[in-house]
Amino acid sequence: MKKIILSTLLMASFLLLTACVSVIQSVSTVSSIISVSNDRRSAGEVLDDQTITLRLFTWSSKDLILNNAHLNFMVYNKTVLITGKVATPKIRIYASKQAQLQIPKISQIFNEIKLGPSNGLLSRAKDSTITIQIEFLFQNQEVFHPTHVQVMTENQVVYLMGAVTKREAEMAAKTAAKAKGVYKVIKLFDYIKTRPKDEIERDRLNTLKNKQKSKLKVEKII
Repeated sequence: MKKIILSTLLMASFLLLTACVSVIQSVSTVSSIISVSNDRRSAGEVLDDQTITLRLFTWSSKDLILNNAHLNFMVYNKTVLITGKVATPKIRIYASKQAQLQIPKISQIFNEIKLGPSNGLLSRAKDSTITIQIEFLFQNQEVFHPTHVQVMTENQVVYLMGAVTKREAEMAAKTAAKAKGVYKVIKLFDYIKTRPKDEIERDRLNTLKNKQKSKLKVEKII
């Protein structure tokens, strides 16, 4: 069943890529369909990040200086990661500075733009496949919730963002590195000392609920 789901996701990502929907590289595919109720950001913060992301893509697609550039954006808590390819060092600096000017509320920018020609469809498909693999692997561990970590892959380099504890960060990086084709994993986390109390309580209640369900199933069988 897992193989069928993964295959379907891979095919969907390739079809989207061939249709020139480049946004798929920067937006988490699996986590985007999971409820944001587990997000450590407030609903307002999530909306702010989504708005910033949309504005960055809109701006970069219309900016004539970036006409031949290929840029991707990932935003978490107003911190922006920019990846992609541009032709010259000047354009690389321009992209970062202009992003800040376009959206003053951005608190920090990680400029991971490289020099060179834009990646082809095959390269982008490989990156999307890696991202999907990682998000799939995130479902099969119990240290952190998958929605707490955002993933972007560019040229087989994986970038991770989110608000996590150091233990969660290490597990996320270790898990991401298991995906086939990963060259390197870069952590750009906001570190928190401990898990939020309300989150711990919610998990405790969910665990109790699951135990009760399992007990009822056993009783029915008996």
